[in-house]
Order: sequence, then structure tokens, then C-alpha cells
Amino acid sequence: MIKKNIPVLFTLLTCIVMGCQPSEKTTVATRGITRQDWGETAGKKVYLFTLTNSHQVTVTIATYGGTVTSWTIPGKNGPANIVVGFDSLGGYLTQPPYFGATIGRYGNRIAKGSFHIGDSTYHLATNNGKNHLHGGNKGFDKVVWEAAPTTDSVPSLTLTYLSRDGEEGYPGNLQVKVTYTLTDNNELQIEYNAETDKATPVNLTNHSYFNLTGSTVNTILGHTLIIDADRYTPVDSTLIPTGQISSVKGTPFDFTVPHTIGERIAQVPGGYDHNFVLNKNDSSFTLAAALSDSASGRKLEVYTTEPGLQFYSGNFLDGTFKDRQGKPIQQHTALCMETQHFPDSPNQPAFPNTILQPGQHYHSLTKYKISWP
Repeated sequence: MIKKNIPVLFTLLTCIVMGCQPSEKTTVATRGITRQDWGETAGKKVYLFTLTNSHQVTVTIATYGGTVTSWTIPGKNGPANIVVGFDSLGGYLTQPPYFGATIGRYGNRIAKGSFHIGDSTYHLATNNGKNHLHGGNKGFDKVVWEAAPTTDSVPSLTLTYLSRDGEEGYPGNLQVKVTYTLTDNNELQIEYNAETDKATPVNLTNHSYFNLTGSTVNTILGHTLIIDADRYTPVDSTLIPTGQISSVKGTPFDFTVPHTIGERIAQVPGGYDHNFVLNKNDSSFTLAAALSDSASGRKLEVYTTEPGLQFYSGNFLDGTFKDRQGKPIQQHTALCMETQHFPDSPNQPAFPNTILQPGQHYHSLTKYKISWP
């Protein structure tokens, strides 16, 4: 058996040491990382990378949209995938609601698609009613990123993208780097870095949809949530913050103690899609939220340097898209916990600043830690 595998081993070692471009059906192993061709869009090849840690937890990330397509973990009833996604590139080209995508330049909404920097006014796409959402018509979720896996002791994948001056109406050439690392503590760490040559708003995040049961046949209404936030930002009918920062005490937004998501969701018109102001005064790396499912015993913790967390209860999922088993993904069958600066910050002077200046370095760190029985 060893002799028969020598050519394969030699090929893999050559690719690792020298670097190689695999053919369409070749998978290349790189110390906890595999890569495979995943199709093509707009004349660019798309690759799918699989990160595997010592516990056989796997995370797959596509270079299209910097998208987390799956996160599969072991369990007492076998492996389960806790994020919503598709098995092929084609599913993502139908423009689903940002399943697993890297979001930019600006995650969340900007009112009426416009903002001012100094004496200049900038106009963006209004792709969410009269507002701008998640970077516009072709945000970072719809571009092909360059990828570089590492050969360190833990699997890590760095994605880079140059967003050029004027792209989607944003000023400045913005060089972006996003690094995904899967640790042996079953943490998916996401590190964001960016630099610009002209002042521009930047608010990067990941838009994974979670269901800890491992199946969108089940809703997330029975999941229990804690958010370390005494305050939140109320919104108008178009989900733009009013500018107020209000206490969660005595409201259905109080997750400072554990509540199931379905317990008070009927009191929130349309469901949860709100920014929570985390209990911190700086960019320290702290625990922001914890999500658990009693049926499976799984728990997901969210740590971040960001000042806010957008909790979205999957209100607009309506069965249009189908999961890997061909079943419609219905309302409240998945949720998002997007670490971020606040929505519409470029138009809200009282909110933490999101304008990146030339010479400054944008840095943000988020970690999702999963555990199971």
C-alpha cells in the first residue's frame, strides 16, 4: 500500500513546497487545508477550501464572496452542519440573502444610499427599498477573492480583494484582507484588515446563518440567546436607526439574561433585526453573545472587538431557497449574529466612527466558538 501511494504523496508534497495549480478535478492537501475547483463566474475561477482541525471539525470557504459554505461538527448523532449554505457555486450565483458571505464595504444599512465626508456627498445603490444594504448591488459577497492558505500548525486561509475607487459609489481604493482560522479549540476566528488611499466608510462582517440543530427543518425559536448589551439602537420602519440609543430593560430586546428567541419575538414587529450596543468602551476582545440549543446540546459563543452585534432572526427567509436536502428554507429557520459598527453610522454623528482615513489601518477580530456534548 505504501509503494502504491508514493506517487500521490510525492505530488502532494511537491504542491505544498513548490506551489501548484490543480486541474479541475484535483484536490490539494495543505496541512489541514484542501482546495478544489468550484466552477467559474465572470471569467474567474472559484475555489473551495476546506479547513479541518484535530477534532475533525471542518469549515468550507469559497473564494466567491469569501463565503463560509459549511461548518460541520461531530456529535452524538453524527456530524452536523450548523450554517446554511449550498453544495455548489450555482446556488450562490442565484443571489441568496448573503448566506455565509463576507460583507463590505459597509455591512448593514446606510440611509437613502448617501453620506457626506467633508464637503463631498457620495451616492450608493439603494438596493434595500430606499436604503443601501451590505455594500450595494455587487458588494464583497459577489466578487471573487484571491486566496492564500497557510502551512502553520492550525489551518488558516487569507482572502484579499482590492475594491477600487468608485466601486459601488464608495470613494478610495480599499485593500482588504480577511483571514479565517480554525483552531483546535473549535473556534472559527475571522480577522479583518483594510487600508485606503481616500477617506471612506468601512464596516466589515460575516453573514453566516446558524441553526444549531443542524437542520433548517427545525426553527431557531427554541434556541436560547444571551447578548452582553444593556442598550440597543431602535429603528424606523425601514430598519434605519433613529439615532437613539435605548435601554433594553423591560423590553423584548433584553437578552442580558437567557431567553429563548421565540419567547418574545411576537412583541417585535417583523422579528429581530436590530443592532445591540455591546457593554464595552473600547475595542477590547470580549464575549458578546452565547447561543445554545437544548435539543442538540450545542453552544455557540461570539467574541469580538466590535462595538455592536446585529441579531437577525431570519425574518425574510420565505422558502424561496432550498437547503442541501432540497427543503425550503423558511422564516426563522436560521439566524445571524453579525459583529459590526452600528448601521448608518456615516449619517449618525453620535455613533462610533466608521470613516477610515488614508494612513489609518482598519482592524477587526471576531471569533465563533462551538461546543457540543
